[in-house]
Amino acid sequence: VPQGSASEATLISLLAARTKTIRRVQSEKPELTEADIMGRLVAYASDQAHSSVERAALIGGVKIKNVSSDDTFSVCGSALKKVLDEDKASGLIPFFFCATLGTTPCCSFDKLLELGPICNKENIWMHIDAAYAGSAFICPEFRHLLNGVEFADSFNFNPHKWLLVNFDCSAMWVKKRSDLTGAFKLEPLYLQHHHQESGLVTDYRHWQIPLGRRFRSLKLWFVLRMYGVTGLQEHIRKHIRLSHQFEHLVLQDERFEICAEVVLGLVCFRLKGSNELNNALLKSINEAKKIHLVPCHLREKLVLRFAICSRTVESTHVKFAWQHISQLATALLKTWEQNHHQQ
Repeated sequence: VPQGSASEATLISLLAARTKTIRRVQSEKPELTEADIMGRLVAYASDQAHSSVERAALIGGVKIKNVSSDDTFSVCGSALKKVLDEDKASGLIPFFFCATLGTTPCCSFDKLLELGPICNKENIWMHIDAAYAGSAFICPEFRHLLNGVEFADSFNFNPHKWLLVNFDCSAMWVKKRSDLTGAFKLEPLYLQHHHQESGLVTDYRHWQIPLGRRFRSLKLWFVLRMYGVTGLQEHIRKHIRLSHQFEHLVLQDERFEICAEVVLGLVCFRLKGSNELNNALLKSINEAKKIHLVPCHLREKLVLRFAICSRTVESTHVKFAWQHISQLATALLKTWEQNHHQQ
């Protein structure tokens, strides 16, 4: 079902998981009230997950906890299991885990093949947020990143991010439709109609937050018709080639370092040195207004993110961007050293 954004998809899956868990726990322990259960529910996500996951828990009125990621900024099974065991021992009820494929800070991938079986065994709804990276799975060579998707209860990616569709269009899959519709289904007389029990009509108002919906699938259909599978695959592959071109340019300059593996179209890099130095470089890049970079923190390091995402980007643009960054870095290091000597 197309949603407006990945934030919406995460919220909807969290609310559906909440309803499903409350009903299950009440059937097992009828003495517990809904409020008792609500107070003990806990959702989980990687410490690299997008802030929209925390926001979904905030709106859903449940606790959320970060699961520590490993050296590659991915969540593995043992890290999730450790947190679950601690929380269950203290009487909490784990009910939802949001796995991320292609995290916002550095495009890392949580280990679905380890996490999925744990979630299934523990009755935890596993939602996969692949907002950015999901588009790349149309290329067979990146399909392995999706291994373990069979354990998920819901999955989401944004065609409006990297599949040439205009905002807003976020594709959400759900394993069991009744889990989703069961959470939101209300049938007042004024919304009833003759076809609802026929099985011929899917009432999408039960699959989302608003009752009315935009015709998002039409614009997705037009893009698929215009580009075809091969056209879209070439679009993705070209961006990934360009990101590796930029990575190569960074690696040739010993003043810089690459901070995370380059898998898709994002390159995380920085000047070797302090966060203060990198912040000064970022400021000079963005103030020059030739290109724009958005930073992130990876552990204690301030990191610059070079994201290839424009439909019209070419190799010449990547070379221009690197030359520009390199020149600004040279000028910055010169003044930095002078100030350092004066001190």
